[in-house]
Amino acid sequence: MITNIEKLDNFGRGITYINDKICFVDNALPNEKVEIEITKEKKKFKEAIAINILESSKDRIKPLCPYSNECGGCNLNHLSYDKENEFKYNKVKDLIKKFLNEDIELKDIVYDKEYEYRNKLVLHGNNKVLGQYKKLSNEIVSIDKCLLVNNKINEIISLLKNNNIEEATIKTSNDLSNILLNIKGNIKNIDELKNKVDVLIVNNKLLSTNKSIISNIGNKNYYLSSDSFFQTNRFLTESLYNEVLNIVKTINPCQVLDLYCGTGTIGIYISNYCKEIVGVDYNKSNIEDANKNKELNKCNNISFICNKVENIIDNYKNMDLIVVDPPRSGLDDHTRDILKKMMSKTIIYVSCDPVTLMRDLKDLKEIYNIKYIKPFNMFPRTYHCESVTVLERK
Repeated sequence: MITNIEKLDNFGRGITYINDKICFVDNALPNEKVEIEITKEKKKFKEAIAINILESSKDRIKPLCPYSNECGGCNLNHLSYDKENEFKYNKVKDLIKKFLNEDIELKDIVYDKEYEYRNKLVLHGNNKVLGQYKKLSNEIVSIDKCLLVNNKINEIISLLKNNNIEEATIKTSNDLSNILLNIKGNIKNIDELKNKVDVLIVNNKLLSTNKSIISNIGNKNYYLSSDSFFQTNRFLTESLYNEVLNIVKTINPCQVLDLYCGTGTIGIYISNYCKEIVGVDYNKSNIEDANKNKELNKCNNISFICNKVENIIDNYKNMDLIVVDPPRSGLDDHTRDILKKMMSKTIIYVSCDPVTLMRDLKDLKEIYNIKYIKPFNMFPRTYHCESVTVLERK
């Protein structure tokens, strides 16, 4: 079947219409004529893949990654990087119009290198096949290297290939000076791996002296363990945190509530400009690292609570600033309701999903003015887009 692609959806898929029914097409770009193969048909939509590009977009590029057609890790390898950033900017712009229907300042998108930016990679294995999952599948694509990660991680991939591995998590510090490796499976070359990494965990057993490495964001240092959360883009995280820091400097808050604080990275990063900070996260490993990070940075004005945000937010009524950095699902209903009742002057919302961000902002704008939204391309070659939003109480 031959069709014309009109635009991209929020997931970077081409959109066309077949018998007045919308069809989402993988590997297709606007203004292209493509031959497609239907892969799924539902009552309200179809899904397809472009099997032949008959008329190509000027924005199409040849993917550098040899696994692009199979691996599910990236979905925009065929789009030029300039157009990828434009796509993400326009996605946020369109969502503002759809959800908020008011004139919100949208600042220019911030971006950096498109490859070698990730400081973490999770590999999956089965019967000596080691790699990434195929798109929408549990089938594994064997890979020898990944263009999104740094060279230190790719070196470890090559050392793991002759083992029967179920899963491997590889992390590096942002300056590439330290490597952490956590693997499950039958490992033959443990001694060789010990000599290559700083932290080695095999089948839940620690085989190294240390169980975490240290990474930096700006002038702050942070412990990075196997299970705790840390921002993945080693080039752009400092820019994202500086956006938050610059806002904090202008308001000079006394009491700060840092929700979904992870390992305390944002709270510690802004701690020099606040009197007191309380960080909240439900993940035990995150809070353990957060308390170590507090000591590492000699940060005496921050404390951490291990609990779900919705369980404790009722206890905090008079905070000058609230920072939220929720998962992709965004804020839960109870947290949004309490945020509207609190007397906080400012909310800084760090979002990793613009759709759930707009849903939350649509509710919060009853009480808060949305000062601006600033998008960040933290995950190049994928459809994901992060952002920082500043809200001020009316």
